[in-house]
Amino acid sequence: MLQKKKPKYFLISYIAPAFIMYSVFMVFPIVLSMRLSLYSGGGMTPTIFVGFDNYVKLFTQFPYKEKFLNVLKNNTIYFIIVMIAQNGIGLILAILITRKIKGSKFFRTLFFIPTALSAVVVGFVFKMILNPVWGIWDIMLNNIGLGCLIRSWLGDPRIALQVLAIVTAWHNIGIPVIFFTAGIDSISTDLIEASRIDGVSMFGEIRHIILPLIAPIIGIVSILTFVGNFSEFEIVYSMQSVYGNPELSTDVFGSLFYRTTFGSQVNSVNDVGLGATLSSIMFIIILSGVMIIQSFSKRKV
Repeated sequence: MLQKKKPKYFLISYIAPAFIMYSVFMVFPIVLSMRLSLYSGGGMTPTIFVGFDNYVKLFTQFPYKEKFLNVLKNNTIYFIIVMIAQNGIGLILAILITRKIKGSKFFRTLFFIPTALSAVVVGFVFKMILNPVWGIWDIMLNNIGLGCLIRSWLGDPRIALQVLAIVTAWHNIGIPVIFFTAGIDSISTDLIEASRIDGVSMFGEIRHIILPLIAPIIGIVSILTFVGNFSEFEIVYSMQSVYGNPELSTDVFGSLFYRTTFGSQVNSVNDVGLGATLSSIMFIIILSGVMIIQSFSKRKV
């Protein structure tokens, strides 16, 4: 007896819940934000239609243009540091873990623990660690004879952003470790053993076997890193507040959006329309970056 073919709507019933959830919590807020970017006025619901005036203001008028270019520069630097530190170290750790050394399962769990912590808690703890008066980091440097390296880690505009990026990389190190470990574990052991029999060195194995075969995973991790860093807020907020201290050197899109949309203690005037404009530009930047990374990753594959 032939099995009766199930109608197409049977498959749709599986897709519909996810599609509805995605539309409600992702698509609708983005569309609403783009709509609000065309309006201006006080309160949380601007009613004066101004067209693209908010975009013109953000790109051409002082001080909006200067603030926008500053956060764009800061976010780019922030992303590059996190990309290199987080994913580079994550790849090295994943390769070491998959060497089948003793205790490798324990280290897989250990490296993911920071990622399981709240970003606000991580930021607060590191702010205490780096405190110039009682912070354990400066005390440790003094005790091992490296007191000359002590700096005002969060008060020096030349290094504050880099410090935040390193803290972010530490917090999210578990994500690339898990992804890369899974990718390396999926590589055929016969292929690895054959290369070793042929005399391929460890570095040759990494370059010619591991990296090419996990290229799609590297692309996915890069996308997650890009999206996460260009929408970063929690670490910056918990360590440097929403004011981009010191001297706006740690100001990023998330903190500028917060001050613009909801106001601040310094400037109690909020501008939801301009904040929506900023978030719309953030979306365009993130979407463009994701498409570029995907295109580059596919070419590598």
